[in-house]
Amino acid sequence: MKLFHYDEVELEKAEAGAKDTYVRWLITRKDGAKKFAMRLFELEPSGNSPFHEHDWEHEVFIVEGDGTVTFPNGDEKPLKPWDVVWIPENEKHNFKAGENGLKFICLIPYVKRPLGD
Repeated sequence: MKLFHYDEVELEKAEAGAKDTYVRWLITRKDGAKKFAMRLFELEPSGNSPFHEHDWEHEVFIVEGDGTVTFPNGDEKPLKPWDVVWIPENEKHNFKAGENGLKFICLIPYVKRPLGD
């Protein structure tokens, strides 16, 4: 088990194509997590992730700020704290911060295959 404050984790620039977007890898294999990782994304006002897709699903929980999420068809939906977004594998998406910036937790699996229910 491990307990720490999120700001003890290094803030890194996010993936290529992102604008004013940073990530903290909160829980990873280094911590003993074998099945998934937890990340905290921090987007500055008007920051965004690229319109992209992955071969894994991920779950997103909006913590702070405002912005939008873009769906595969190009529709944008507003985001506010406590909103939850589920993104299936291979589904294009992106996140854009509003004037207050945007912070969200994102969980991703380490393996693509089902882990069992």
